Amino acid sequence: MDANVKPSKSPITSYLFSSAGVAIMFVIMVAIYVISGAVRQRFDLTQERLYTLSDGTKAILNGLDTPVEIRFYCSQSSSEMPVQLKAYAQQVENLLDEYRKASRGNIEIRKFDPQPDSDAEESANLDGVEGQGIGMGIAMGGDKIYLGMAVSCLDAKMALPFLSPEREKLLEYDLSRAIAQVSKPSKPVIGVMTALPVFGEFNPMMMQAGRMSRQNPWVFISELKKDFEVKQIDMGVDQIEEDLPLLVVIYPREISQKTLYALDQYVLRGGKLIAFLDPLSFMDSRGNNAMNPMQRNLSSGATLEPLLKAWGLTFDVSKVVADLNYVTHVGRGTVSTPMPAVLSLTREASNADDVVTGQIDSLLMAFAGVFSGTPADGLKQTVLLKTSINSQLVEKMLAEFSGEQISKDFIAAEKEQNLAIRLTGKFKTAFPDGKPKDAKADSADDKSKDTAKEESSEIPGLKESKGDGAVVLVGDSDMLHDQFSVQIQQIFGQQIVIPRNGNLTFVQSLVEQMAGNSHLIQVRSRATMNRPFTLVKDIQARASKEYQRQIQDLEKSLADTQQRLNELQQQKREAGQRFILSEEQKKEVENYRAKEREAKIRLKELRKNLRKDIDSLEIRLKWLNIAGMPLLVTISGIALATIKRKKTAAK
Repeated sequence: MDANVKPSKSPITSYLFSSAGVAIMFVIMVAIYVISGAVRQRFDLTQERLYTLSDGTKAILNGLDTPVEIRFYCSQSSSEMPVQLKAYAQQVENLLDEYRKASRGNIEIRKFDPQPDSDAEESANLDGVEGQGIGMGIAMGGDKIYLGMAVSCLDAKMALPFLSPEREKLLEYDLSRAIAQVSKPSKPVIGVMTALPVFGEFNPMMMQAGRMSRQNPWVFISELKKDFEVKQIDMGVDQIEEDLPLLVVIYPREISQKTLYALDQYVLRGGKLIAFLDPLSFMDSRGNNAMNPMQRNLSSGATLEPLLKAWGLTFDVSKVVADLNYVTHVGRGTVSTPMPAVLSLTREASNADDVVTGQIDSLLMAFAGVFSGTPADGLKQTVLLKTSINSQLVEKMLAEFSGEQISKDFIAAEKEQNLAIRLTGKFKTAFPDGKPKDAKADSADDKSKDTAKEESSEIPGLKESKGDGAVVLVGDSDMLHDQFSVQIQQIFGQQIVIPRNGNLTFVQSLVEQMAGNSHLIQVRSRATMNRPFTLVKDIQARASKEYQRQIQDLEKSLADTQQRLNELQQQKREAGQRFILSEEQKKEVENYRAKEREAKIRLKELRKNLRKDIDSLEIRLKWLNIAGMPLLVTISGIALATIKRKKTAAK
C-alpha cells in the first residue's frame, strides 16, 4: 500500500461531522439573533443620515426635565391592516425606540393594539387617535384600523391621529414638535399683517347663492398655529403692541405712511420683522381672477420703500427676476412651457451656512423681486437666497405672459441677485421728522383743539434702536400659497398635507428662528431634503444659451429679409406697379423669399434640436439610474463567481 494514500473517512464519520457543524452554526446564528435583538443597533448609510435622529431632536430630548409618555396605537393583529401599513408601523416602532434610548429615561413608550370594543380602542378614542376604514370595510360593518399616537406630559397632550406613509419624511419632525409642545405648552405669540386672504375669506359665489362659505386659511397659517398663537394685525394700524416678539408682514399692498411709521418704531423698539414683499403677486385677489392670468390685471406690487431706503436697500416693483438655471417648466395641455420667471431653486441658491436654509434644496418662487444696494451703517446683511449669474430682470407683463420670449431675448446679468436677506444690527428711523401727519386732518380748517392737544402730547418717536435688531426680507409672497408649497390629499378621510418643496419649511424655520424653538429648524429642514439633478439643469441652461445665440442670429436675419421685402413692395406701390414687377425686382424678391424660407426651416431645426438634446440627456440619465446599478451588481456577481470557480479548480 502506498504510504502517501490517506485513509478515507467512513460515511458515518462524515455524517457526524457535518451534523455537528450544522448544529454549531445553528447555535451561533441563534445567539447572534438574540444578541442583536437585545442591542437593536441600527446603521445609517445614507449621505444625509436620514434614519438617524437629528441634532435638533437630540437637543429637544436632552432639554426634557419632565417625563413624556408616548402611547402608540397600531392594529397589528387586525386582518384588515394593509401590508404596507404594517411595514410602516414597524418603522414607526423603530423610530420610537431611538427616541426612548436618546431621552435617557425621559421618554416612556406604551404600545396598544386596539381591538373592537376593547379598552385599548376606548383609550385611542379618548386620546384623539381615530380609527380608519379600509375600502368598503366601514360600509360593510368591518372593523376600524388604528395607526397613530398621543404624546402627553403632565396635563398637556397632543395627538397624531393617523400616521400616513405619505408623510414618512416628516415623521421625526411631527413627533419632535409634539414633544416640544407638551413639554412647554405655552405658545409664543406672533402677529401677521397682510393684504392677502391668508386667514381664509368668505366665498362670494356661495354668498350670492344665499349660503355662507368661508375658504380655509392657507396651510402655512394652520401650521404656524400649531406652534404659535397667531394674531391677525390690521393693515391700517398706526401702532403695534410693544410685547409682540415677532411680526410677519405679507404683501403690504398700498400700506399707509402711518402704518409704515408703526413698523419703523416697532423695529427700533427691538421687535423682529419678517416681510414677504412682491413686485407681482400671482395670488392678489383684488377683484381679479387670481387663477387665470389672462383675465386679470397685473398687481401693482408691494414694498416697504421708506423703510428699505433707510436701511440702504432698494426693491424694484416694476420688474421680476428670470433665471435660466432655475427655470420651471409649466404644463399647459400636452405642451411643457418654460417659465424663466418662475424659479425652481436648488441647493446652490441657498445659504449653506445658515441654519434656516442650510438643508433646504428645493424652493419655488413665482415672479419674485430682488434686493440691491448696500446696507446702512450699523447693519450687517446675510444673503439667504440668491439667483445664479445666469439671471436677468424683466418687465412684469413679459414675465407672466411670454416665457418663451424671455428665453429668446435673454441677456444674463452675469451676477448673483439677492432674493432673500437678513439684516441685523442697529436700525435708524425712516421718519426723522417724527410721525407722519394725517393729510385729511391737516386740510380741515376746523381741526378740534382736543385733537391738537392729543397730538402735542404724543411721545416722540425713536431715532435709532438701542440694541441689535433683526429683519428678514423675502422678494416673493406667492411662495406661501398652497398652490406653490404643498399638496393636500384625503387619505382614509383625513386631510394629509405633503410638502411639494421647502417653501413651507422655509417660512416655519424663519419664524422658529426669530420667535420659537430653533431646534425644530434642523428637524424640519431635513424632512424636505431631496437630490435634484443640478448637473442636468446646468447642462440644459448651457445648451439653451448656445442655441439661443444661433436662434437670435437667424431671427435677426429673417427680420432683415422681411424688411427688405417690404421695401421692395413699397417701391412697387410708389411706382404705380400694383400687379407687374420688373425682372430685376422679381429676381430680388425671389432671392429674399428663398432666404426667408431657409431661415424659417433652420429656426425650426434649431428649436427641434434643442428639445431633442435636452430630452436625450434626461433619457440617458434615467436609464443610467434605472439600469446602471442592477447592471453593476450583475457584473460584480459574475466576476466574483468566476474568480471563485478558478480558485476552486486550482485546488
